[in-house]
Amino acid sequence: MEDNPTECIQTNVMGTKNMADLAVKYNVSRFVMVSTDKAVNPTNVMGASKRIAEIYVQSLNKKMFSENENTTKFITTRFGNVLGSNGSVIPYFKRQIENGGPVTVTHPEIIRYFMTIPEACLLVLEAGTAGNGGEIFIFDMGEPVKILNLAKKMIMLAGFKPEVDIPIVFTGLRPGEKLYEELLNKKEITKETHHPKIMVATVREYDYDEVSVKIDELINYSYRGKNYLTVSQMKSIVPEFVSNNSQYEKLDIEKMQN
Repeated sequence: MEDNPTECIQTNVMGTKNMADLAVKYNVSRFVMVSTDKAVNPTNVMGASKRIAEIYVQSLNKKMFSENENTTKFITTRFGNVLGSNGSVIPYFKRQIENGGPVTVTHPEIIRYFMTIPEACLLVLEAGTAGNGGEIFIFDMGEPVKILNLAKKMIMLAGFKPEVDIPIVFTGLRPGEKLYEELLNKKEITKETHHPKIMVATVREYDYDEVSVKIDELINYSYRGKNYLTVSQMKSIVPEFVSNNSQYEKLDIEKMQN
């Protein structure tokens, strides 16, 4: 997504907008958006796109509810990595070990939050059922895991010795990648719910009429294939989006100079 921000917007922002608008049109009772911890203080296009999708559904919920209390209830869930899911590091490491290595880790200090597929499914269903509309639910992800330690354990579980039988190679952080993910923005606080593992984030709320115009402009830039205009508009909608190790850092420098 960092290489193809216009496609990212088509999928994560326009796709969510289309589904949300149709949910309202056909009076769907509940709409659960699955977001990510990367949406908090985003440093990459993917995280920022998910934050914009959060903003859209939350602002739409507020607008529709002010007009009709029997409208669609929009609920957002935000959590980290799901073990064994598509794109998970576990099957990636498994294939590398089966091929004799090396196992590639981006940085020796990188950490991530993990939960299992059944845990994630149950918490999403719980939040979707309990939500009154407009909430962003944060899941208790437990303690973060050091990816290097995970790689070493997987090598040992396969019957090999790390750095002896299977080498570990550090490849460097990818564009936009953080050493650690945050489940909450610094300005956000959480409220407890009936479930010990689910909290509600108190986030900045946006006016639908104002933000929908900006999002329409963003989608228009994506249709035109304008990567830098697209990312610049993303930063306008999400001011805390500051690129890291990315070609789009120059947009942050330009903003500071202006």
